[in-house]
Amino acid sequence: MREIALHLLDIAENSVAAHATAIQIRVSEDLHADRLSLSVKDNGKGMDAETVARVIDPFVTSRTTRKVGLGIPLFKAAAEACNGSLSIDSTVGEGTTLYADFQHSHIDRMPLGDISSTFLSMLIAHPDIHWLFDYSATSKDGNSSETFSFDDEPVKETLEGLPLTEPAVLEYLHEVFDDGIASTQKTLI
Repeated sequence: MREIALHLLDIAENSVAAHATAIQIRVSEDLHADRLSLSVKDNGKGMDAETVARVIDPFVTSRTTRKVGLGIPLFKAAAEACNGSLSIDSTVGEGTTLYADFQHSHIDRMPLGDISSTFLSMLIAHPDIHWLFDYSATSKDGNSSETFSFDDEPVKETLEGLPLTEPAVLEYLHEVFDDGIASTQKTLI
């Protein structure tokens, strides 16, 4: 994958497959600390310690459509190649949290990508899941920090059953994400 946003999409799909009913995605661009940090937290079925230890192996997957799982191992390799790391905390019956961290300025760090469209795609594809999204940015001098947060439950309650795929709703959600992320990214300039 060429963008971090696509890795987040892959990990979120793993959370959906683990029967999560709530998924929280956090992205933090901290130029002062020179870090790009990400996490995906779910309340799915979780994994035991042995499975967590094996999940970074590209030849281990729970999918029935293929016998290898490359998403997490490739994401881990990408993070480590950029002076970062990837870790997974999981408890059976409680859920899983995946953390990834990159040196923000590293020449080999893949771009974040279109995080707005990626998150909107997840929201629309899985409307029964409670989605939480946080994107934060800290300036190079450390004096300015902004956060954009989105919780889909108030929007779903307001819509009173109107589908998220309704054109006017899609347009509104796209504006909310684009404006919120763009406003937060101004901190990085």
